[in-house]
Amino acid sequence: MTDHPINDVAVIGGGAAGLAAAVTLARSLRSVVVIDAGEPRNAPAAGVHNLLGREGMPPAELLAAGRAEARGYGATILPGRAVTAGRAGDGSFVVTLADGGTVRSRRLLLATGLVDELPDLPGVRALWGRSVLHCPFCHGWEVRGRRIGVLGSSPLSLHQVLLFRQLTDTVTLFLHTMPEPDDDAWEQLAALGVRVVSGVVRDLRAEGDALRAVVLEDGHEFALDALTVAPRFVARGELFEQLGGTLTEQPTGVFIPAAPGGRTDVPGVWVAGNSTDLTATVAVSAAAGAVAGGGIHGELTVEDTAAAVSARRAPFSAAAEAEQARRVLGDRRHGVDLAGAPR
Repeated sequence: MTDHPINDVAVIGGGAAGLAAAVTLARSLRSVVVIDAGEPRNAPAAGVHNLLGREGMPPAELLAAGRAEARGYGATILPGRAVTAGRAGDGSFVVTLADGGTVRSRRLLLATGLVDELPDLPGVRALWGRSVLHCPFCHGWEVRGRRIGVLGSSPLSLHQVLLFRQLTDTVTLFLHTMPEPDDDAWEQLAALGVRVVSGVVRDLRAEGDALRAVVLEDGHEFALDALTVAPRFVARGELFEQLGGTLTEQPTGVFIPAAPGGRTDVPGVWVAGNSTDLTATVAVSAAAGAVAGGGIHGELTVEDTAAAVSARRAPFSAAAEAEQARRVLGDRRHGVDLAGAPR
């Protein structure tokens, strides 16, 4: 890839946001390369939800369809991991891959997603995305009417209790490491019939992919069918920082800041999906990718038009006229013939 031509856009990340952007750009005849490490965040999930027309589709099938659509419009899907990003002398971007190859582009779209930093609790990672959950909109229907626990880790855990209580009458809040609820919170919990358990959770007991119980440090077990946790969401922002950008931190995690539409403060760098919106679902990420793709195309169109105008004016510029006079008249343009004698 060292001698690869300069693409209009390099998209880092082959998830919903990156592929939607690639389709949007390729449909406008932009040259696009999508660098895909092949590690989608939602891989453990059985299906994608709240995506109109694709309800319940397995994540791998959705991405395969997206790649086929992007390729169908002329985009290039390049398997690999982007490890560095910088600028060439002409201002274009140079992305280096783990295998040593490089990709050059006029614009860069970061659709790198995020990493879920899960509670350090045995069993959580193994059950993640199946019976250990965090989002009621992504997985709530699948555990409706079941015995659901909420692992308390911050005041935001109370919000999870309220959302999951809508899905079942049997919700248990494990206070674990969260602060003691205030009086208003205790009243809400009582009014909703939520069971509250004090003590720190030690681990989870499961059978295969199915959660069976939460085990406290003192050995007491509480039978459950699903457990809700609150991960810390950390955007994959290393490339953004390499390009001079600064990540933003908030209570729930770290993200790449951007204006509506995806333009960042780093010229030529755009962002879409979970790397800038920590709560975005697949549907929201795909929409954001399409919006960012349209914005990038618009920006490139303005740049291309300005270059065309400049090229059209060039033959009539003062510099061009002087060069033409030099070629045709030589030194005579100064009133001196070739022999150096005055005319």
